[in-house]
Amino acid sequence: MDKKKKKILISLTAIFFIVCIAGIGTFYYYLLYPQFHPAKTVYVYVDRDDTADSIYNKVKAKGHPGNLTGFRWMAKYRELEKNIHTGRYAIRPGENVYHVYSRISRGYQEPVNLTIGSVRTLDRLAHNVAKQLMIDSIEIATLLFDSTFQQKMGYDKETMACMFIPETYQVYWDMSADSFFERMQKEHKRFWNDERLAKAQAIGMTPEEVCTLASIVEEETNNNGEKPMVAGLYINRLQRGMPLQADPTIKFALQDFGLRRITNENLRVESPYNTYINTGLPPGPIRIPSTKGIDSVLNYAKHNYIYMCAKEDFSGTHNFASNYTDHMANARKYWKALNERKIFK
Repeated sequence: MDKKKKKILISLTAIFFIVCIAGIGTFYYYLLYPQFHPAKTVYVYVDRDDTADSIYNKVKAKGHPGNLTGFRWMAKYRELEKNIHTGRYAIRPGENVYHVYSRISRGYQEPVNLTIGSVRTLDRLAHNVAKQLMIDSIEIATLLFDSTFQQKMGYDKETMACMFIPETYQVYWDMSADSFFERMQKEHKRFWNDERLAKAQAIGMTPEEVCTLASIVEEETNNNGEKPMVAGLYINRLQRGMPLQADPTIKFALQDFGLRRITNENLRVESPYNTYINTGLPPGPIRIPSTKGIDSVLNYAKHNYIYMCAKEDFSGTHNFASNYTDHMANARKYWKALNERKIFK
């Protein structure tokens, strides 16, 4: 081979290697080089109506990227538009485009913490869940108030709230409404283990009845230490055939939760939830009780109290009495405090 041809060959080889190195460098920079620089792990939520372009914009807005050209390439040549998976996807500091894109295009999402709160109404429950998941509140509410669905789950409109155990659960953000209810039913069965069922049976109550009484206890006091005392008082009344005379049930019957003073007129409301007129438990819970409330009923304090009245210091706790005379003395102190503060309703 003459010198001229040798020179050409060397030049072509050099160019080839330069092109290869440049190509590898470009590939590495756009796909494998750390491009995302959020201050901490952030999350992109891909919804039902998202497109490849809207996902790109969400990634750009959340991830604080250096360069997203590689994301554009992959979205085009790997047809992201045909591989959109709803869900919640993490972008961590120092991640590259390849990992983030692969996670989103394959549906490798991160779970979320779903908190079921001790709320008063099923409407509020539907609203709170919808704020935390992709499900629309109407989807949840439609099933919550559907009598056929209630029956399928083992409840009716009065007891449907008993299905929910306030706790924080790990779920996927894009879970369906059906999956949500299946999970809640599973968690309900897990909570009501053999030990709790045995305690309910010993009291002579079903889990739904325990839940109903627990909801009244929860409305009567926010003081966890006092809850077993209040539960014991109401169980004493039930065992003696006395009406519960629980003011929170009147508020529920009137659907007026802001009442601070129950009047004689309020006590005449015609409702199965009026525990001044009706004996026994109301048809269902007046809120979704917490696990503490439920366990306070199952582990109620044994005493001889059958009356209680809010303390006149407005501490949220109560004065207890075993006879009507002492109870009225406590009540007069509370009424006086209400009058002094000009609280009439």
